[in-house]
Amino acid sequence: MKPKITIAADEAAFDNLAAWRVVGEILNNPSTVVGLSTGRTTAGMHAAICDIHSAHPFDVANVTIFGVDEVTGVPRDYAGACYTMLRTEIVDTLGIALENFIMPPTTSDDFERECRDFEAALAARGGVDLQILGLGTNGHLGFNQPGTPFGSTAWHSRMDSELETRIRRETGTPPDKELGGITLGLKSIMHSRRIVLVAKGASKAAIVKQILEGPVTPDVPGSILQLHPDCEFILDKASASLLTQLT
Repeated sequence: MKPKITIAADEAAFDNLAAWRVVGEILNNPSTVVGLSTGRTTAGMHAAICDIHSAHPFDVANVTIFGVDEVTGVPRDYAGACYTMLRTEIVDTLGIALENFIMPPTTSDDFERECRDFEAALAARGGVDLQILGLGTNGHLGFNQPGTPFGSTAWHSRMDSELETRIRRETGTPPDKELGGITLGLKSIMHSRRIVLVAKGASKAAIVKQILEGPVTPDVPGSILQLHPDCEFILDKASASLLTQLT
């Protein structure tokens, strides 16, 4: 079953459509486990969720929030750490209890153990009910870059060179210190009961078309979403502009 495609009329509609997917999940399941992503695409969505909660408060006491990935090799309070971004953009504003905010650490002497612990923490909550995903221009999901095996579970990866250059500049990290990222693997992501991928802007149009209308291949990690039984793409007009098979 191909993913459902929803095209927003404008940026405000895009953010609100995505926000209501999360809010609706929480209203339907007050003990839900929701995975979020960070970046320019999702910041407006997070703000819209907070606005809805402010106008129409809903119970989040038993909601679990986690990030699909985390930068490693940087301080946890670095503004670009996923932990810090999610706390700033949504967790603290909604009043999510920190014991219900699951994130792998940014530093560790055993990242393989941290990956196992990350998976175990989500399994202990009953698994992922809703996973919100962003999308890289090369088709990556989380830190799962092209070539990542479809059978991957949480793992410690290298980050792409453009992101690494920016983070080194912002944090003053020397060249001899390794930077990377913990991410849920593609198999783990596919175990989510429901997935919503959000993408906007003309820069995403080519990869959106490739993911939705091209072959399913590890060379384009996001293409695996064609195989998920309950997946939706929320797009703006620019990111959907090259699609020929709208559903």
